[in-house]
Amino acid sequence: MLTLTVNGKRQDFTAGEDGKLGLPALIESLGVDTRRIAIAVNGEVVSKADHAGVTLRDGDAVEIVRMVGGGATGGPAQAELDGADVVIAGAGIIGCAIAYELSRRGVSCIVLDSRRVGMAATNAAGGILAPLAEFRRPGPLVDLGLRSLRRYPQWVDRLREEVPDVDVEFHLNGVLRVALDEREMEELRGGLRYADELGVELVELDRSLVREVEPRLSAKVAGGVFCPDEGQISNQHVTLALSRAAQQRGARIVEGAPVTGFRRSGSRVTAARTTQGDFACDRVVLAAGPWTRPLAAKLGANVPTKPIRGQMMALGPMATPLRQVVWGSRGYLVPRANGLVFAGSTVEDVGFRFNTTQRGLAAIRRAARELAPQMRTLEEHFTWFGFRPGSPDGLPILGPLPGWENVSVATGHFRNGILLAPITGKLMADLIVEGKDAELAAFAPERFAAG
Repeated sequence: MLTLTVNGKRQDFTAGEDGKLGLPALIESLGVDTRRIAIAVNGEVVSKADHAGVTLRDGDAVEIVRMVGGGATGGPAQAELDGADVVIAGAGIIGCAIAYELSRRGVSCIVLDSRRVGMAATNAAGGILAPLAEFRRPGPLVDLGLRSLRRYPQWVDRLREEVPDVDVEFHLNGVLRVALDEREMEELRGGLRYADELGVELVELDRSLVREVEPRLSAKVAGGVFCPDEGQISNQHVTLALSRAAQQRGARIVEGAPVTGFRRSGSRVTAARTTQGDFACDRVVLAAGPWTRPLAAKLGANVPTKPIRGQMMALGPMATPLRQVVWGSRGYLVPRANGLVFAGSTVEDVGFRFNTTQRGLAAIRRAARELAPQMRTLEEHFTWFGFRPGSPDGLPILGPLPGWENVSVATGHFRNGILLAPITGKLMADLIVEGKDAELAAFAPERFAAG
């Protein structure tokens, strides 16, 4: 016989001939569902992948945290917490994309947020799918953006099948970048040399052709470059579809539950603490946009995201809408399915200032009218702001959190969160389920570990 202390209660178990008992045998004898538990032996959490290699000895203490849907209901002899395999802090498009990809692989998830789904940076975005951005030269971010864009059609087709009542308004109808003078036109031409290398189509348009493509443009427009491979999506609707599709596979989203801290054992997090109670987990993902930094700080880690405020306004409706996204050096216009045009956007490193400003909105009006004079006649329906998650080097922060065995980070997407959602969801699921991190090397949080 072998005596163990299980959840504070001493119990006898039949041991093998060597006087030992394997952890899987203990779990089987207790009749516990291994899909819904977290286990610590002598105070150290044992990952599910390591269960088979753990041998128990006489006198060992075992704590089994049972993850149940009804909250903590156990008595003193049974520690029970609500929980799942993975807890994701942040219910924006990145957190929902990760939950969606994990749920498709059979991993149970709980997504926690202080707000409703997608109501922070995700809600404030324009929904532009433009990995070439302002024609920066090829690099890790452009490559990642193109990979993500190429995943979008299949991703959207699947979401339409799974959540048919949500129209995500996905259109690869191109992005038109325009120049207001010859200097700006030369800058746009600089990006054309990379078209073959990137595998995208870029078409240079002169002063007359650019208005054939988009007749509503100002006569001041000197030319442009059209990329038919880019497009747009409803950031709000696609996030809603992702959250519903994940929930259909068993994921849970808990709104009004900000993560306030963590339970830990050694170098592992065993539960996330919230205002609605603790949620046990085997893995944690920090995907809280610019709020990831203070969450990581609770674990003694440096994830240097910072809020970059962006202000926008909705104009319209237009009787004859724009045909595609129009992007200028001082602003952009995004036609939406309801006839409105989203005009934006400021880029302000002002911290968490929760307001629009007269100066910022005036700059947006000027930029919109400069691109299309008709904007002057349209009604301003509403204005808003959001906080993009910036990073010191402009790259996302994706991968394992240094110093922690079971904590990962997915943040720092800045202006590209909507675009990068499909590839981020895939790569983070690859990391969590299969341990693959090679493709995350350029974005690893460890590059800031000494900061």
